[in-house]
Amino acid sequence: MRAIAVAIAAGGAIMASPAMASDDAFELWLNPSIGTDLDDDTAIELETAQRFRSASDGRVDTYFFRGWLKQDVADNATLAGAVEYRVNDGGSNEVRTMQQLSTSHGILKTRLRLEQRFVDGADRMGLRLRPRLGVGFDLTDDGRWSAGADAELFWTLRGNNVGSDTGITGLRTTVGVEYAVSDRLSLGVSYLRQQDFEDDGPDEIGHAPLIGVEYSF
Repeated sequence: MRAIAVAIAAGGAIMASPAMASDDAFELWLNPSIGTDLDDDTAIELETAQRFRSASDGRVDTYFFRGWLKQDVADNATLAGAVEYRVNDGGSNEVRTMQQLSTSHGILKTRLRLEQRFVDGADRMGLRLRPRLGVGFDLTDDGRWSAGADAELFWTLRGNNVGSDTGITGLRTTVGVEYAVSDRLSLGVSYLRQQDFEDDGPDEIGHAPLIGVEYSF
């Protein structure tokens, strides 16, 4: 099955502190992808993303290009590997390789991703683990309306620079609904919250509405 998916996220990042100070910013995310099955159990996917950010908050626009190879290893489990090239406009570019295992158990969904991060100018390869746990279920008998929610930890096993932070450095949560317009087209809207844990200051928290469009053929 070939698939084309486009996701758009727009939101503001908020800097929270005990004094309730904030640094609001606007983001716009685009995430198109196209994929095809090689056989009944194997698929490839090409994915790209554009993340536009306000210059006032000090964050740079980000673009990435990623290729996936996916293999079903059981009725409810898929192994996948990818190579990604990431451009940080005005920052350091990055190459990532990643491996992940996705599973489903009724309404329960899991994903475990391991990333190797090669950042230009960094001391060494960074290593990060991203476990995600979520739920997904139909809202209507015909399955056209569905809902889901998940939480994902960002666990840095080794930083890209000597002395950089390790351990759990971030948390991403999403909740949303999806509508199947047809067998090939579905639309979704979600709320995404991204929290980056900071040892020497207030956590950085971002809020983004996420609009998804997926087409398969």
